[in-house]
Amino acid sequence: MIKIDYQTQRLSLRFFLLMLVLFGFQVLFGLLIAVQHVDPHLLSGILNFNVLRAEHTNLGILWILSGFIGTILFIGPLLSRRELAAPGLIRFLFWALLAVTLWNVATQSLAAHGIAGWWLGQPWLQEGLEYLEAGRAADIVIFVGFASLAWVVLRTLPARREWNEIHWGLAIGVTALTFVWLFGVFFVERLDLQEYFRWYVVHYWVEGVWEVIHISLVGFLLVLMFKADVKAVGYAVFWGVAMVWLSGLIGNAHHYFWIGTPEFWQFWGSLFSALEPLPLVFCFWHIYLDAHQDHRPLENAPAFYFILGSVVLEQVGAGILGFTMTFALTNVWSHGTWVTPSHAHLALFGTFGMLGIASAYYALPLLRGVKDFDQRLGRIAFWLVFAGMLGIAFAFAIGGTIQVFLYRAMGLNWFGGQVFPAMQFYKVLVPVFGLVFLTGAGLLIYDLLTLGLRARTAPRPQVVPPAAGAGRWGRTLHGAEAGLWLMGMWLFGAFITLGLLSFNLDAVAQGDPTIPYVLAGLGYPGLLLITLLFVWRFLASLEARVAGAAGEPAPSGPAAGPAPLDQAARA
Repeated sequence: MIKIDYQTQRLSLRFFLLMLVLFGFQVLFGLLIAVQHVDPHLLSGILNFNVLRAEHTNLGILWILSGFIGTILFIGPLLSRRELAAPGLIRFLFWALLAVTLWNVATQSLAAHGIAGWWLGQPWLQEGLEYLEAGRAADIVIFVGFASLAWVVLRTLPARREWNEIHWGLAIGVTALTFVWLFGVFFVERLDLQEYFRWYVVHYWVEGVWEVIHISLVGFLLVLMFKADVKAVGYAVFWGVAMVWLSGLIGNAHHYFWIGTPEFWQFWGSLFSALEPLPLVFCFWHIYLDAHQDHRPLENAPAFYFILGSVVLEQVGAGILGFTMTFALTNVWSHGTWVTPSHAHLALFGTFGMLGIASAYYALPLLRGVKDFDQRLGRIAFWLVFAGMLGIAFAFAIGGTIQVFLYRAMGLNWFGGQVFPAMQFYKVLVPVFGLVFLTGAGLLIYDLLTLGLRARTAPRPQVVPPAAGAGRWGRTLHGAEAGLWLMGMWLFGAFITLGLLSFNLDAVAQGDPTIPYVLAGLGYPGLLLITLLFVWRFLASLEARVAGAAGEPAPSGPAAGPAPLDQAARA
């Protein structure tokens, strides 16, 4: 049995378990609203679409936050080489997060019936703002919780003169997480002004604060898993954070295109939003270099699978598909259509959700003292979740393209039933791929919850030369080839961008959708297929080196014990 070095790391376990529970409920709600797209009368009057959608969205945010907090608490002592400060605050943070979750779920139905708990001009139960539905009472608890997390992290980290780039990234991330939330703690009656403040929270969290935390956590996990060079990882973290803040702060303006704000935002929002993929490309390249620099065997396959999935879907969903909609001339068509959730699902779940799952796969074996565990279920779960999410994104994107033409370009009536039949096939595809995703989600939840009960049941890897049995698909992935895969992704992204731009053509306005349909038919399937193939190729190249250069069998657990962890932390 292996042991963790710091006992306060065990406090992260409850956050990982809460993450898995909330993730399961979010997926079930998502599948239910997908079915309601096909049959709008399903559960009408009992669980209406608007309530379920709000529950689905909020649970997504809450379980991702729970995974982030669990990861931070697990690696915090390793980064600082000492126990977490103020464990009592951590316990309070857990119960606060659970209370906010139950509060949000319980008050959604009240808000749907117009009960918001107004007092002193503020909605104390629910405020009805997308992503920020929780009322003032919950907002105060959330702020205190974030402040507690920041206090714990800053008190746990060593003296500032000892900080490297990972320390700085994590410290900036948790501090900004707290202060950015202040814009969500008050409600104003002017809708355009309220939208300013709402997007301060939503955008700066997702494309600023969370990105900083994401880059820092990915960097340190790679140090632990591959014994990557700390200075090289620190260099990548520094430039990733710098570019995130350079592009993301003013890039927030792409949310101001159509809410009654001054026209100059269309230029500045388009310009700086176009720069937002830069840090994502950098992060993408950084993980390739760290995973391939010393040809170490892949010891904890599920953990790295989800880390890779996180970075790749970040590149595809947030980077490429975000870029396609970032210009005012394309956003005017895609805004508020099914094209947007295609981007949002890949970006939010892919970037941040997969990181939390990856961290759980790394931390739980250590927290439970499991040296060897069966990694096959984790591998299968990854491919089901990954392929299912790509399929969901494809259905949203193609269905959304039809919606843009009929609803936006032609002005046909959505509620009169003119648009609905044309999208029916893709409405069915969403729950079909949702079932694939649900299967993978259920499998990984089961795998992680029962991991300690199935220890040492997997066959250990055979001693084979690194190149033996690899074939051409499993040969070493060199930088030039990785660059070609990346260029291929962006090429299909260009087709998608041109497809949205083509809605401005006179021929389309006169009723001919050939050009946008052809470009979308090339761009979306091509992008999702090349993404699937690249991840397969990347992982095949790592699996082929399971024996290691010295011909020693690689341990199938996440680590050989406390010594490697301490060694990485000391580095």
